[in-house]
Formats: sequence, C-alpha cells, structure tokens
Amino acid sequence: MDRYEANGDNEFLNEETLENLRPENLQPENLQGSRHPGQEARKKNRGHFYGGLITGMVVSFLIICVVYLAVRIEERVGIIQESASQGSVSESSVLGKMQTIEQIIRYYYYQDEDIDDQEMEEGAYRGLVQSLGDPYSEYYSKEELESLMDQTEGVYYGIGAGVQLDPDSSYSKIIKVYSGTPAEEAGLRENDIIYKIDGVDTYGMSTTEVVGLIKGEEGTYVNITVVREGEPDYLSLDVQRRKVNIPTVDFKMLDEEKAYIQITEFDSITVDQFTDALAMAKGNHMKGLVLDLRGNPGGSLDAVVKISQMLLPKGLIVYTEDKYGKRMEYSCDGSRQIDVPMVVLVDGNSASASEILAGAIKDYGIGTLVGTTTFGKGIVQSIITLEDESAVKVTVSRYFTPKGNNIHGIGIEPDVECIFDGEAYYGSPDHPDNQLDEAKRVLGELIGA
Repeated sequence: MDRYEANGDNEFLNEETLENLRPENLQPENLQGSRHPGQEARKKNRGHFYGGLITGMVVSFLIICVVYLAVRIEERVGIIQESASQGSVSESSVLGKMQTIEQIIRYYYYQDEDIDDQEMEEGAYRGLVQSLGDPYSEYYSKEELESLMDQTEGVYYGIGAGVQLDPDSSYSKIIKVYSGTPAEEAGLRENDIIYKIDGVDTYGMSTTEVVGLIKGEEGTYVNITVVREGEPDYLSLDVQRRKVNIPTVDFKMLDEEKAYIQITEFDSITVDQFTDALAMAKGNHMKGLVLDLRGNPGGSLDAVVKISQMLLPKGLIVYTEDKYGKRMEYSCDGSRQIDVPMVVLVDGNSASASEILAGAIKDYGIGTLVGTTTFGKGIVQSIITLEDESAVKVTVSRYFTPKGNNIHGIGIEPDVECIFDGEAYYGSPDHPDNQLDEAKRVLGELIGA
C-alpha cells in the first residue's frame, strides 16, 4: 500500500484553528487597547475586512492543499491508470498484467541499476516454464542452446564433469568425473552435491544454469563448494576451466574372455564410438561383455535406440505415449543381437536413456543387471526452437519398457544388488571397484554355465 505523509509544506488545518480565525472572534471588544467609539467603528470595519481577507486566504490555502494532494495521488497511480487504458489489469489479461508489473517495477523499484530489460524478458520466459514444476522442462536462451549443442557434440568447455539434478536436495550433483580432466585433478567426486559456485548458492537452479556458472573463459578458475557424504563440513575446491574433449564410450579387455564397454552418456557421437568399441570387443574374441551404464544421465533417444539395435533380439525397444494417447514405437529387427553373456552395471545415477537400454535388456532376459536401483526417469523431453534461436525443452511423453513398465519415480532394480564402496575406491591410488569386481564374477559364472 502507498503511504502519504504530510510535511512542513503541506500541513492540514483543523477545526480549532478555523474557529479561531472566524471573523466574529476578531471583533474589537475581544481585542485589548482603547475603546474610543470612532476607533471602535474603524476597528470594526477593519475587523470585517481582515476577517474576510483571512477567511479567503484560509479557503484558498485549503483548496491549494487539496489540489496538491490530488496531483500527488494522481502521479502515483497514473502509471497504473495508463496501463489500464491500454490493457486490462485484471488476471484475465496476462499481457496487460505483465505490462503493469513491469511499469510498477520501473516506477517504484529503488535502484534503477538493478533493472535490466533483457533479464526481465528472459525471466518471464523462464518463469512460465518453471511454473510447470517439472525439473526437466526449461527455457534456453540462444547462448545456452549453443552451449548445450556443443556438449551434445562431445566438446565440453569447462572442468570435465557430468552434472545432474538431485531431486532430494534441489541441488545439482556430480555424477561423473572424467579421467584426466580438471575435475579429477581438483579432487571432485561422483555424488558430490554442488552447494555453491563462486559463492552463488545453486539451490533450485536447473542443470543448465549450474553448468553455465561452472563454464567460463579457458584457463580461469571456478570455485566449487560441495557437500560430500562422510565429510563434517563443506569442501571448497578451485577447478581450472579448460577445453575438454570427452569420449562417451570407453573400451578395454578385462582379460582374454571378458570385454568391458562403458557408455557415459548418449550423444550424437556415441553411436559411432559404441560401434567401434563393440567391433574391437568382437575382434578380441570376447566370450562375455560387461556394459557399464553407471553415472549415465541419458541423452538422445535416437542414439540409445540405435545402440539397442546392436544388442537386442527382434521386438520392441521402447514405446512412448503422449497426453493425447499417441503411441510411438521403437523396434529392433534382431539381426545384430549379441550372442555372448552380458552383465550390465547400473546405479542411482543411471537415468533416462540408460534406463531404456537397461530396462529392455532386463525384459528380454539377455543380460544380468548388477549394482543398485537406477534413477527412475521414465519421461521424454523434446527441444523446440523458436524464431529468435532460443528454445524450450519440454516433457512431451512417458516411455515404457518392452513389457509395458513405466519406471518414472521407481527405477529399475538390479538382479544382483551391490553397493559401491566409495571409501575403498577413493582411499586407494589403485581405485578398487567392488561393483566391477562383482560384475566380473557374475559374468564368469555365466560364461562357465
């Protein structure tokens, strides 16, 4: 509410003051001094004159006060009246209400330097999408979209770590630290909760906003404050920004019989990288495969479908349904089905596209899942570009495994549960991986069966 305050130049006259100024109270008999008849007559006439003069002045002063206040009030509400004349201020007119709010900010907000036209505009777009309450739907400015496309192409300008939203805390967390990167050198670990970036609290920020704060000019440093399980206090780490080329697929032979392929995310470059890795595994005469999807946040639906077609039997890979009941099916002809035993490593950071692949493998029974329950993201997003080269990413459908399971908010349970021993892994330079050891053991049994 507006507050109107009278000041020294704008005092109000009360009834007592007016009563004292009435002409009858200014009669000669009420005045001190002589009582000469002639003088009394002249004084009486002068009394009437001065009384009328004073009364006129008082009335004029009151009129001026009223006019002054009216002008001040009109000035204060004029901007809202102007908006109302152009468009309704009621909630039925969204555009009119937004214009009014903008004008109120411009007129009343106490620091003009805080008002940024572009920021207000971008904030309106972001707020519209955020009103959904869906952490996976978000607005991208032109610059943010370009950055996202760079990452999708496998070129990461930053510190070399994968980031994913942690819904339990409303902060983002580190889900992957890539080998030989600044993130690894600085001591960041998987599951570190990103609390602050250069002193800015990241609570409620989208992963795009968090990554935007982390990235910067090559060679500069970013300070990341993290919360780490088992640590009594926050950890503050300075990480150098560098251009990092991140392969999304890693391959090696664990021994003469067992091949290992890790997929860190499903991007446009992942299909070719996986094709090469699988060819090398077959060229090394593998008798079994460990497929590592731990820490894989997902990515391109097209990429995971193409990779699934190199592993699965004939039939459905996944199907989606939108709110109109429209169903989209993605299938496999089975011509390239894997013909050796397979173990799939999963954990709580395996999400979205990685759950599509893991879910299909489990449904068809062509592999054994080892690890912990997956993240549980059973929905699909689509990026829709706008004329000004900005974009909106919006959740458009649910997806279902071949057997019709929607795992959103549930995840996929492993066939063999094995909790990762982070203390042992990070406590030794050899980085012993108990989950991988368990996968090798299970695969050995399958090969020997």
